[in-house]
Amino acid sequence: MAIDLHKYANPKRFLAITSAIYPWSVWLTVILLLGGLYLSLFVAPPDYQQGDTVRIMFVHVPAAWMALMIYTLMAVSSAVGLIWKHPVADLTAKAAAPIGACFTFLALVTGSLWGQPMWGTFWVWDARLTSMLILLFLYLGYMAIWESFDDPAKAAKAAAILALVGVINIPIIRFSVDWWNTLHQPASVATMDGPKIHTTILIPLLVMGLAYTAFFVMVLIIRVKAEILKRRLRVLQIAELRES
Repeated sequence: MAIDLHKYANPKRFLAITSAIYPWSVWLTVILLLGGLYLSLFVAPPDYQQGDTVRIMFVHVPAAWMALMIYTLMAVSSAVGLIWKHPVADLTAKAAAPIGACFTFLALVTGSLWGQPMWGTFWVWDARLTSMLILLFLYLGYMAIWESFDDPAKAAKAAAILALVGVINIPIIRFSVDWWNTLHQPASVATMDGPKIHTTILIPLLVMGLAYTAFFVMVLIIRVKAEILKRRLRVLQIAELRES
């Protein structure tokens, strides 16, 4: 496994691969997002209880999926960076953090907007909501650690430790509605008995989820490239200082 990983540790090879993926991610983002919005707004029926308010779900639920997925990716990348000293893995985790934080913030805001007409309040200290708020703080803390060190190696190690410790929050978020009595509705897509919602709701939801994923890949590639170029510039500046 270490041999396979180190094949992609070369930034040039990594950039070549991501440059080939990037155009596809852009087109997929545009096509899936337009298709998902059309299905969500014009094809999916209003809920018999919630009416058109239910359409917030098509923004809220995929954002929550992405928040969990991105943090999990960060934790895996951090572990790879710690164990195999994979330089691109650390940069990938660093580049993914602000995107994950944005998705988490979007999930919290849309959840509050959805909760107000359903629960009569924008916020409750519900297990799911509280654990999602903790996830946002983990993202912000991870980014703050990267900015707190002048040495990128020390920053990567400290941030990786936080990412790995914080990953325990992911199953708590996922199973909080099953473990505790909460206001948040239980899982209705990924269940042991299969999806519990009608295809007219499920399909737009999945399309929006794919659109968010394609968007994440697109932005992540841009950010990782920027991090690699920043790292190269730092190396050149240090070399110039040593020569002078």
